[in-house]
Amino acid sequence: MGDNIARPIPVAIVAAFLWIAMLIGLVVGVALLFAGTFLDRMWVYNRPAHAAFQALGKAAGVGFLVLGLIVGATAGGLSCGRRWAWWLAILIFALNGIGDLIGLIATRDLLRSGSGIVIATGFLVVLLRRDVRASFDKPAQ
Repeated sequence: MGDNIARPIPVAIVAAFLWIAMLIGLVVGVALLFAGTFLDRMWVYNRPAHAAFQALGKAAGVGFLVLGLIVGATAGGLSCGRRWAWWLAILIFALNGIGDLIGLIATRDLLRSGSGIVIATGFLVVLLRRDVRASFDKPAQ
């Protein structure tokens, strides 16, 4: 059964970014689990991350697959106006921002970690807007 309540445009934007994040997580997970494929070319852009993930073994690949599925479920839930998905999106972006803050302290990479903090904060601000929050208070039809 569909939900006839119109969602604010920002919800669709956040969901779209989460769908993209899901695809990235799934591709990274597959690339880590099945090394030696054409997907290995993507590591040219972040060799330190690849080395760190390889050190974790297959668990890193499985972790990315699970993360991708959770993020995808969150995107779908947001699109359908599910309150649990709104809470999960808040948690995802809060944890992402905290991770970037820890990364900033550890690496002092202002461009990468600083931009991550700004982006995560922006998504949190959007999700916490009164109209967005209120759209998840309405019962599903």
